[in-house]
Amino acid sequence: MIMERLKQFKFFDTLSKKMVAGFAILIVIGTILLSLPMATATGKVTSLINVIFTAASATCITGLTVVNTAEHWSTFGQLVILGLSEVGALGYMTFAVLLFNIMRRNIGLSTQLMVKESLNLENLSDTKSVMRYVIGLSLLFQVGGLGLLAVDFVPRFGWSRGLYVSMYHAVMSFCNAGFDVFGNSLMDFRSDSYVLIVTMVLIIAGGLGFLVWRDLLLFHERHRLTLNSKLTLVTTISLFVAGFILLLITERDLAILPAGTSWFNRTVNTLFLSVTPRTAGLTTIPTQSLRVGSLFLLMVLMFVGGTPGSTAGGIKTTTFGILMLQSIAQLRGRQDVEFSHRRFSQSNISRALLLIFLASVVISVATLILAQTETIPKEFGLEYVVFEVLSAFGTVGLSLGLTPHLTVIGKLVIMLLMFIGRVGIFTSLYSLSKRQARVSLIRYPEENILIG
Repeated sequence: MIMERLKQFKFFDTLSKKMVAGFAILIVIGTILLSLPMATATGKVTSLINVIFTAASATCITGLTVVNTAEHWSTFGQLVILGLSEVGALGYMTFAVLLFNIMRRNIGLSTQLMVKESLNLENLSDTKSVMRYVIGLSLLFQVGGLGLLAVDFVPRFGWSRGLYVSMYHAVMSFCNAGFDVFGNSLMDFRSDSYVLIVTMVLIIAGGLGFLVWRDLLLFHERHRLTLNSKLTLVTTISLFVAGFILLLITERDLAILPAGTSWFNRTVNTLFLSVTPRTAGLTTIPTQSLRVGSLFLLMVLMFVGGTPGSTAGGIKTTTFGILMLQSIAQLRGRQDVEFSHRRFSQSNISRALLLIFLASVVISVATLILAQTETIPKEFGLEYVVFEVLSAFGTVGLSLGLTPHLTVIGKLVIMLLMFIGRVGIFTSLYSLSKRQARVSLIRYPEENILIG
């Protein structure tokens, strides 16, 4: 009787619903583990809403915290957060495929379709080859990052503590999660350019996308890059350089740093500040101390985020790149949107426009709700709320200080934003849809209206 009812249950009848359910199950597992007394440093049970919030933030690789990770959670609790971030970043299907390989079992068609959906692959035939790159590159960067950071952290903290923080920091940096075990992110290392450079490399590596890395590694054989990789690299480099230059201007060469700070260290800190909003969430400077112009730049970078199929969130660099090229083409009076001797399809452009619109609606609604439920300090304005909303949607983890003071409604809104930001707007909406897309057999006459 029970099995018949389960078979009639239609919640898992589409890939989108399975994707959403998979991440929801991870959050539930994380909630159960973090609810244990052994997960806290004091041995006391954490309130349920804070546990759920932490589990959601870790699974969605955001890093927004209502309690201090270093002080509140025990080593066990910190490792649970680490595990959730790792699985959330690479996708639970990655670990399912890894398990199949260890057990030497063939990957079924449904599993391959899930991997294709989770990594935004175009062809089903790419599944196995891409998975090898996902697992291999993840191990390479994280183990390599552990070794490089251990050079600095082991002499500083000793072998056991040094290796632990090296491992934790390497994983969180590559996964673009903002959790740390230092208590104040990387503010104690603002004068340690070596640690900041290694961290930046890990953040960029995780946010660049596995498909792009595969293209770069196979370039010596193919002697070409896909259009997706070209657009990703151009957009990423442009945002990185523009962010760095504009932050130098708005922050006046980081005048907030001590007077004796060297030019090289100021440059590295500014570079770090332009990289971390790309969904990493780690910081060397209190976000509240930044100027208004800098906060605006960070919000733009958080909204854009990283690359599809990576550990990053946001609307993604390819979406931003296509819309920029579309705008340039329209201003030049060109009908086609071209890049690198290729023309983008109209469906690509329409999908990008729809994504921007839906993201704007989600962010606007969340901002309106939080503006009513949360208390804004006198020294801040609406940016206090908007910054938090964009940070959650882009799975970044930066905050102006609102997160620890969120109301229950505020926590629920931020959790939903983090979930949508990690799973994706389209996947979230498709999971709620009861109907598949249909092609209409009737087309009405075309007519123009006034625009602008």
